[in-house]
Amino acid sequence: MTMKVLEPISLDKTLLKIRNRNLKSENIAHSVCSRVQTGTDLENLIDQDNGKTKNQFNIDLIESDRIFHRKHIQELCVNYRLRFLSVKLFKHGLPDEALSAWEELEQLHQTSIEDLMIAAPSKSFHLKTYDDPILFAPMGNDYYYMIHKWGNDVSPLRRLKYWPVKNVVTFLLFCLAVSGLLTWITPVNKLGTTLLWAPFIVFLFMFKSIVGTVAYYFFMMGKNFNSEIWDRPFKEN
Repeated sequence: MTMKVLEPISLDKTLLKIRNRNLKSENIAHSVCSRVQTGTDLENLIDQDNGKTKNQFNIDLIESDRIFHRKHIQELCVNYRLRFLSVKLFKHGLPDEALSAWEELEQLHQTSIEDLMIAAPSKSFHLKTYDDPILFAPMGNDYYYMIHKWGNDVSPLRRLKYWPVKNVVTFLLFCLAVSGLLTWITPVNKLGTTLLWAPFIVFLFMFKSIVGTVAYYFFMMGKNFNSEIWDRPFKEN
């Protein structure tokens, strides 16, 4: 059971679970495309900036399991501390398999697919290593079509690792938990006080110290919460 829990996670399958948990519609493809309005070279497209494009897909050819709303992608990115940014910011370029999937999709739908987006760890946008990126094409109305996923699966511990900085609420909960643990292991009775509320005073001191120290280090390093950076193109220190 333990080994299964620690097995690598495929982000595209995780994203599908997030969407299925939030959507009740069975005919997702037609319900999405009925609201999407119409929006070349594959080697030159990455360097172009034509604004927000609504790509035109053939409703009868799209796969419903590849359609995701922005809020579903946001939940995935916030949970696993990923960025959802333009393909133009993906410094090391797309691999041949992703380019082939892109081209095949264009040929299938007889259209040019532009302004692609990628969901991947922050380091993927400025380092020469990457894990489990997912390539998307905008469909309009905050819907995206998943073109291809490549790279390595991520560790299931990644979500736990970044849970404390998921948002300000999880950050405070983490500090409360650490403060409670430190208060519990602190020998209050040996501090020379008989006050009944001594543990509470120690807890408040611990909480203030933990929040101040962690927050100062976190923000001093130029970091921010997952919920704040998931779609920001700015580089962290």
